[in-house]
Amino acid sequence: MSKQKKIMLLGGIHYLLPVIKAAHEQGYYVITADYLPENIAHRYSDEYCNVNIVDKEAVLQAAREREIDGIISFGVDPGVVAAAYVQEKMSLPQMGPYESVRILQNKDLFRKFLKDNYFNVPEARSYTKKEVALSDTIWLKFPMIVKPTDSAGSKGVTRIDNIEEYAAALDYAFDKSISGTVIVEEFVDKVGCSSDTDSFLLNGELKFVSFNAQHFDENAANPYTPAAYSWPSTFIEHEEYLKTELQRLLTLLNMQTSVFNIETRVSSNGKPYIMECTPRGGGNRLCEMLRYATGVDLITAQVRAAVGDTVNGIEQKPYDGHWAEIILHADRDGEFKDLKISPDIPAQIIEQDLWINTGDIVHAFHGANDAIGTLVLRFECEENLKEVLYHQKNWIEVIVK
Repeated sequence: MSKQKKIMLLGGIHYLLPVIKAAHEQGYYVITADYLPENIAHRYSDEYCNVNIVDKEAVLQAAREREIDGIISFGVDPGVVAAAYVQEKMSLPQMGPYESVRILQNKDLFRKFLKDNYFNVPEARSYTKKEVALSDTIWLKFPMIVKPTDSAGSKGVTRIDNIEEYAAALDYAFDKSISGTVIVEEFVDKVGCSSDTDSFLLNGELKFVSFNAQHFDENAANPYTPAAYSWPSTFIEHEEYLKTELQRLLTLLNMQTSVFNIETRVSSNGKPYIMECTPRGGGNRLCEMLRYATGVDLITAQVRAAVGDTVNGIEQKPYDGHWAEIILHADRDGEFKDLKISPDIPAQIIEQDLWINTGDIVHAFHGANDAIGTLVLRFECEENLKEVLYHQKNWIEVIVK
């Protein structure tokens, strides 16, 4: 009888639950790892390992002690570099070279790589000291984006429209940076919606590529935290160009097999941009949404790839209708009372996943960690989708007192 394979998942967030389920369905032993034993995912894994997932040497030691067969950091941005490091040191199945993963995971290194290889890229500079950033302002052309080079979930991100806002934005970004490095970059406007969704690279070739429409709540505490997603995208005519550029990027970096969370947009200057391309599943249940919309199971493919098993079923398929995922959130801090959805909503409610109970304390929507659940909707036509997403408060209400 063959030995049961062990997979280590870095992190313990809610978005790992379908990954754990997929791994168990494949017969794997699941180890979840982070420094927060109360996190929800640890209740569903076979073993919990207390380790700081940004400490790659500590993760490596824990992985060696448990003799794992594979490791991923699905939906957990801070652990991706450590996962790549462990893969390389233990000769496990790799998403790609460790140094390439470092480039993809660091906004500063990534922007430089894009520029050096003639991709469309916004002008950007990075800083490790606030004083240096404040003394280097002659190049600034407002609006600008100020953000940590290594955070996720829109933490520490600010758009500034004048120099008076610069110092506070730097303070916010430095406070949320793990490495103490901040990047300041040209704000790239967009025509239609930006895209933030998942794709799959198999043996160096993009076998499944998706683009969507990313929506924001302009009244949220942080208006740069994604509040909804819909499929298809709003820039279908630019998708082939972006596919070609994404393949070129991943080939240059010698990336191999992984799900990728990819952010793209088309600017009013007519240029499509690759904003981020990270070797992990995105948060906000993006892979689950793609499974609903196309039937392609990126999650099972990822866990099988991580332990070296054959990956099947990854192929380009069309969307079955129009789809949306709404990230449920509160407008203010308070006590959750109720979620109301109009019975007349012009959509099929595929899934309602509420993570809290009546009476729980909720917080204003500063980042992805303030989400209180998700709502999966299918529409027969684009007009109905737009009606619900653009006039969301007419159909969906999170009541807080």
